[in-house]
Amino acid sequence: MSASASQSELRLVVLGRTGAGRRSAVSTILGLQDSQQGTETEDLQECSKHRGKAAGRKVAVVSGPAWFGSGCEPVERRRHVSSMVALSSPGPHAFLLCVPVNQPADEEAQALDVLQELFGPSAVSSSTFILFTHTEELEEDEQLDDYLTTWRKDLGELVKRCGDRYHTLEARGGGEEEEEKGEEPVMKAVEGLLEKVEHALAESGTQHFSCPLYQEAEERVRERQEEMVRERRRMEPPEESPPPPAEENVTEEEMEAVREEAEKSIGDLNVDVESILPAPAIVPPPPSSFLWGLWERLTGWLRWLPTLVRREALLGALVGLFVGGPVGGTLGATVGSVATEVSRRKTTEKTK
Repeated sequence: MSASASQSELRLVVLGRTGAGRRSAVSTILGLQDSQQGTETEDLQECSKHRGKAAGRKVAVVSGPAWFGSGCEPVERRRHVSSMVALSSPGPHAFLLCVPVNQPADEEAQALDVLQELFGPSAVSSSTFILFTHTEELEEDEQLDDYLTTWRKDLGELVKRCGDRYHTLEARGGGEEEEEKGEEPVMKAVEGLLEKVEHALAESGTQHFSCPLYQEAEERVRERQEEMVRERRRMEPPEESPPPPAEENVTEEEMEAVREEAEKSIGDLNVDVESILPAPAIVPPPPSSFLWGLWERLTGWLRWLPTLVRREALLGALVGLFVGGPVGGTLGATVGSVATEVSRRKTTEKTK
């Protein structure tokens, strides 16, 4: 691939836990059908690279398994990281971390820690976007900004760590006005994402993200690419054929195909996977962790409730959680019911 072609292509690396919507994000950005990604499951087993056009731009999207999770073995993690880096070499223009709005943010916080340890602080602070998914779980009239501010401070912290860069590709509602104008909400969402990526690049003053690990990968990819071209030139022609010219012209398409093969052939890079994600110690969880787990389940359940009931139910749950015991449960239920009834009557009076 020529230097100009490489610069015009926008490279995106899609990350996320299993079930976070990585596969859907890749399909949405490139306008692919699910079958075109070559997998039938969300839990991708190998890193893959897809090319296409989006909003008038050449785009390459790299995605793969959730290698940053503690469930991934060190050997597999090294292989996945090496493959991801080689496929997105000489460096991505953005990392996109898929974050479901209906789940706690502990795994995503760990993913940002791993990215920072592996590629350096700027990988998170300057080159990572939070890509919110499963926004259909929000109330129909609830805006994502309000939801993050009011209910999900943990998700807000992820956004802050990434320089307040976030986006969603999921169109909620759309509206008759947009349909009449012929504006496709999903296409507009993709275009908005690419504009944000280009704006972030302009602010950073860099062509793409780079670090020692990516520099090592690009050097090895180029070396392998040159080796493959020389091997093709050394192939002996049949005796009856004339010898090949001293300098064989290689088209841009051929060079691109050779580079793709070179990227896929890169083995383990110099990645110290043991240090970036040590095995978690097996210790009994402290009482505070138990209470936090209850709180996460509680708030997760409350997000399924209508907005009108949510605050009153939360008040009752708080009373029950911190008073404790049968008395706390009874008192919490009573407080929640009374608060809900008061809100209902206020709403009824306003509508009269």
